[in-house]
Amino acid sequence: MKPYLDLCRHVMENGNFKMDRTGTGTKSVFGYQMRFDLSDGFPFLTTKKVHLKSIIHELLWFIQGDTNIKYLVDHDVRIWNDWPYATFKTSSSFHGETMDDYVYMIKNDEEFAKIHGDLGPVYGAQWRNFNGVDQIQYILDEIKNNPDSRRMILSAWNPAEIKNMALPPCHTLIQFYVRDSKLSLQLYQRSADIFLGVPFNIASYALLLMMVAQVSNLKVGEFVHTLGDAHIYQNHFDQINLQLSRDVRQRPTMKINPNVTSLFDFKFEDFELENYHPHAGIKGKVAV
Repeated sequence: MKPYLDLCRHVMENGNFKMDRTGTGTKSVFGYQMRFDLSDGFPFLTTKKVHLKSIIHELLWFIQGDTNIKYLVDHDVRIWNDWPYATFKTSSSFHGETMDDYVYMIKNDEEFAKIHGDLGPVYGAQWRNFNGVDQIQYILDEIKNNPDSRRMILSAWNPAEIKNMALPPCHTLIQFYVRDSKLSLQLYQRSADIFLGVPFNIASYALLLMMVAQVSNLKVGEFVHTLGDAHIYQNHFDQINLQLSRDVRQRPTMKINPNVTSLFDFKFEDFELENYHPHAGIKGKVAV
């Protein structure tokens, strides 16, 4: 994962200090691009252990068009909990419940989850119903019927609905590209939390590329990751420097159940990561 470490080094050495919405403060650069040839292995970070389970379940959640955290909580994935919990704490229903209390109620109380677990029209809603358009199905149809199209684009940024989202989308636009029976994908990410978010984003969209390629009977090409505001939070500087001190290990291999022929039929059990030997995990607090 040299491209990721090059990004970390570049921002630490050249980033400008900027305050941000969370009040944490960052080192930031504007405009950066990484490229990952998936024939070199699955682009999964080895300088710290990354939680693959969360990545797979979140991606399946997006593809199904779901926007309520209950599916994630039911599978012990907590990466989206902070935002609806913060909203819950401002509601009249809040009576001092801890995050653990909140998660328990989401998991065990359907009505509570329906009211306090929904994030608004975030990624999944836009992917599957952007002003009435199922963008995922459109892309699948274009790849099949018009693979040279330059319009195979999916946008999560819907200005009319941003105000209703718990968190406006950070990874905002993707484009597919077919050449020589290979499928590539480029992601534009407006805001990139380099320590916590970007390793997830790289793996998630590389996996989406593999899934779409399989159901479209294409080989896998490149994942291109273009970043807008690429930043490292002040409280992650030590964690980034620790990663930069570690040796880079060989990329693992992602195996996908070859019998799945529809993007909407994938299940968690259809994915297996082989030969993943990362360094130990490194904790860091998310800025909300």
